[in-house]
Amino acid sequence: MPIKTEVLVIGAGPGGYVAALKLGKLGKKTLLVEKDRLGGVCLNCGCIPSKGLIYTAGLLHKLRKAKAQGFEAPDLRLNWSKVQDWKNAMVSGLNRGIAMLAKGNRVEVLSGSARLTGPRRAEVATASGTEVVEFEAAILASGSHPISIPGFDFDGGSVISSTEALDLREAPGRLLVIGGGIIGLELGTIFAKLGTQVTVVEFLPQLLGGVEPDLAAPVARNLQRLGVETMTGARARGFTPSDGGLQVSVQTPAGDKVVATDKILLSVGRAPNHKGLGLETLGIAADSKGHVLVNGSYQTSVPTVYAIGDLIGPPYLAHKASREGVLAALAVAGRPAQARGAIPSAVFTDPELAVVGETETEARSRGAELLVGRFPFAALGRAQAMRETDGFVKIVADKNTRKILGAGIVGPDASDLIGELCLALKVGATIEDLAQTVHPHPTLSEAIGEAAEACAGQALHILTPARA
Repeated sequence: MPIKTEVLVIGAGPGGYVAALKLGKLGKKTLLVEKDRLGGVCLNCGCIPSKGLIYTAGLLHKLRKAKAQGFEAPDLRLNWSKVQDWKNAMVSGLNRGIAMLAKGNRVEVLSGSARLTGPRRAEVATASGTEVVEFEAAILASGSHPISIPGFDFDGGSVISSTEALDLREAPGRLLVIGGGIIGLELGTIFAKLGTQVTVVEFLPQLLGGVEPDLAAPVARNLQRLGVETMTGARARGFTPSDGGLQVSVQTPAGDKVVATDKILLSVGRAPNHKGLGLETLGIAADSKGHVLVNGSYQTSVPTVYAIGDLIGPPYLAHKASREGVLAALAVAGRPAQARGAIPSAVFTDPELAVVGETETEARSRGAELLVGRFPFAALGRAQAMRETDGFVKIVADKNTRKILGAGIVGPDASDLIGELCLALKVGATIEDLAQTVHPHPTLSEAIGEAAEACAGQALHILTPARA
């Protein structure tokens, strides 16, 4: 007999499982299908394990450079294999947490690969056979996967993706990172702090392409301090085994180079998991890259089928998928629509970097008159006390309405601090709203209020020309 449910959710990553939980809370009978582990890439081999390793490597690095604060630990060592065991245990605990939440919200979980066979019907290949599912609506949340480039196919040994990099039991002596974007630089920073000789090859003229140069610059400078060699405007052409390692041919603006390494981390982008879902069977519309096309309610060209997250296009971010999961669930349940809101982005390099809303470049390109304020962490007592003074807060506001259009933070705890600016955008706050908000002292958040004041030339702890 077919399994009958009101809503079928395919994919239990941060978009799919959140959609399922929301549907459960809205009283919808929901079946959540996942072919691997609950939590998807983000929990199992992405966001969460990487942040655990970033924190651990960062703690080691901070202790080693804290001599000026009186720390003396010449024999400080880190057992990376034990770190991996801790990381894996943490992930397993969070897996169990999602299963518990699903059960508590009356969401049924089925392990297997789902494929749509009709507008209200699917087949799920499980370990014990094929199950037929009949549904009233379906939400596709299948996520994405890392892509390769010619000459660098993933083999799990010489050429690895972020998945394998996060499971290495020991740090390689040398690591070549192809791709100077978010994932490549986050992982490169981890291994640089563990003592690995890291080289980054980036095709674009700037690391962190798409990030404004002033915000990306402190990250690039600190990579140099960590001993990371970066090659921008460069292309990796191929590699050959040599002397127990690998020889990688790189084309750079200064000429061809050969880089010796032990492993190659390929991090050049991701693509949606659109194959095997049955999209072609139903005629669900997609773009040339496989991203499913949806309307404002996340409905596909087949009205009973919805899609969210990486499957519908960038940015490939867990919190974007989660928000879309909630909105799709509301639409399926016939509840009033909500705006998605501005999607922030956070980069867990050293220093951290986070942005939300319009950039200065984007706003100026459409002819907006702007007020732009910056406040450096070096002028902040808390940052000095933490010995984390790199970077600044930047706020972009409309000159006429004084409303905040966007913001960027590069510096300590940027990923946490950006939340205040996300809220400011959500409620349509002005620079005066932020400037007149009392921030506790001494904290890093004071930089936000000062940056708002700097938009009007009124910051008190830096010298700026006064403005009206």
